[in-house]
Amino acid sequence: MVGAGLGRTATHSLKIALERLLGGPCYHMVELFAHPEQVPLWHAVMRNEPVDWPALFDGYQATVDWPGAAVWREIAVAYPDALVLLSTRRTSDEWYMSASRTIFLMQDSAPQPGMEAWRVMTQTMLERLTPDWHDAEATKAGYDRHNAEVRGKVPAERLVDWQPTDGWGPLCDRLGLPEPEDPFPLTNTTAEFRKMTGLDPS
Repeated sequence: MVGAGLGRTATHSLKIALERLLGGPCYHMVELFAHPEQVPLWHAVMRNEPVDWPALFDGYQATVDWPGAAVWREIAVAYPDALVLLSTRRTSDEWYMSASRTIFLMQDSAPQPGMEAWRVMTQTMLERLTPDWHDAEATKAGYDRHNAEVRGKVPAERLVDWQPTDGWGPLCDRLGLPEPEDPFPLTNTTAEFRKMTGLDPS
């Protein structure tokens, strides 16, 4: 499954959910903390350079979140039989409030030692959304444009359009799997993100 939804659209919850449903790892931005050697590969992708997708995704069953969402078209072409999962918030305002208090704030803070290359890569990644990502209205417009492009370019039979309140249903329906009895996971809230990244040390 190819995740086209931007960060802060419950992508970490989706990662856990898809790992439960598919029985294998799901690629998410957190993977880069464990595999910093992959940062240059993603930076190359952000610059429209070729990448060996099977090697990069070796062992993974799906991908969600950035950095993959920034290049979802390329991944979808590389895996033509995979469903494309678009995760969104109810409104661009709701999404921006979450992103501005987490991802964007982290991007503007001083990088931790050893994270310099990651910071350069994510800068290029955000600029693919909009060169004016520091501007709220431009960034919200970029979010809406991104989602519209996914919906406009992915055939309906291949697209899974999902919001956090949808839970297991749409995922299981399209994957042909029964819904787990457990509640849908809720992880990486704004407070959890800020504590994990040191934005709110405690």
